Amino acid sequence: MFLFICLAGKAQRNTDVASTSRPNIIFILTDDQRLDALGATGNTIIHTPNIDKIARKGILFSNAYVTTSICCVSRASILSGQYMLRHKIEDFATPFTDEALQQTYPLLLRKAGYTTGFIGKFGIGTKDPSPALFDYWACSKEMDHQYHLSNTKSEKVHNTDSISNAILQFLGQHGTQTPFCLSVSFKAPHELDGSPPTYPVQEKFKTLYVNDNIPEPLTADPAYWNNFPDFFRTDKNIARIRWKPLFSTPELYQQTVKNYYRMITGVDEAMGKMMEKLQQLGIAGNTVIVYMSDNGFSLGEHGLEGKWYPYEESVRVPLIIFDPRRAPAQNGKIARQMALNIDIAPTLLSLAGVATPGRMQGQDLFALTDNKIPERKDFFYKHTFAGTPALPQSEAVISKSMKYIIYTEHHYEELYDLSRDPYETTNLAGNGKYKKQMAYFRKRLETLKRNAL
Repeated sequence: MFLFICLAGKAQRNTDVASTSRPNIIFILTDDQRLDALGATGNTIIHTPNIDKIARKGILFSNAYVTTSICCVSRASILSGQYMLRHKIEDFATPFTDEALQQTYPLLLRKAGYTTGFIGKFGIGTKDPSPALFDYWACSKEMDHQYHLSNTKSEKVHNTDSISNAILQFLGQHGTQTPFCLSVSFKAPHELDGSPPTYPVQEKFKTLYVNDNIPEPLTADPAYWNNFPDFFRTDKNIARIRWKPLFSTPELYQQTVKNYYRMITGVDEAMGKMMEKLQQLGIAGNTVIVYMSDNGFSLGEHGLEGKWYPYEESVRVPLIIFDPRRAPAQNGKIARQMALNIDIAPTLLSLAGVATPGRMQGQDLFALTDNKIPERKDFFYKHTFAGTPALPQSEAVISKSMKYIIYTEHHYEELYDLSRDPYETTNLAGNGKYKKQMAYFRKRLETLKRNAL
């Protein structure tokens, strides 16, 4: 059986905490979905009507980022509300310690009286947490790594469909036992790793977008790959290895991006079924939905495929929060403040009226959008997994208007004026006119790095 469902007891939960005024919470996390891969964020080709609907009714964050663009680290940051330098999960093998796991948002909410469920890809460490820590657990390592899974009848079911089925099962069992917090982690639209990588699309969506033409990005031009330094511009770079079978011809580009979009449309279908179930149960009006991705994704930009590096396609993600209790005041609101993956845990705890632990480094996004706390002007980015030549390590200071990057193993610097150059075509680090800015960002990087510890 591809997933293990655990219906654990609730003896350790504080059931004395009043729940009548606390909302249900559903946190939806996709895998490798870039910011512009939604109709709501301006994509005129992709079909995502259900996700677009919650964006029209909720708050869409137009400047949402991850602090490390790789799934294991980003997921740890989402759950813990911490930068990588603090939670210290830098690879796929390291799990949370027992103590650290108790300080993640699902376990803190369970202690506060919430029924908790986790569905899909946990994605942190070689061993998942004990299912007994949740009231409902529908995860397995097969769900991390495979797309076509066997159910109890030995029938093959697509990963997205199996997650959708588990969502409906959780809501059927626990939807009226409020309050609850359900964390759902889709594998889609992550590629299926292999040589070459593939996108196993659900059968029902295989002909979707067949007549569409996807415009190639400006930086798909070979000149941008050729501009990278020698340590980066190598066939051992994983982002280049994966680019070759997926983006090296115009035909491959069309095929890959369309399959990527098809997998997101599959997630959108599951979202529609979930929202219909909430309506059927009569709990839609008290259920907050948060939608995000664990990192962005390069679809051929700069001759790259994947994430890892601190370029815009890799670090920017969709983020939507729909709280029906705040409607219609928030309907269609575009929040332009910088939001980070480390903000998810404090925000969910705040929704439930649970105090944020002092070790969390993120912000409550509602306090941010309500102008109750100051807006951050930049943030610290760090990626260390693998290293040169596979994935050169990087650090960065990222703001809405400027970006400073240093490849730390080689002391190679980049500076981009995003206000004038949003596609990061021109590295200004060697331009004498930007000497003061370079000095500022070198110092700012060290300050932000210390604060992230």
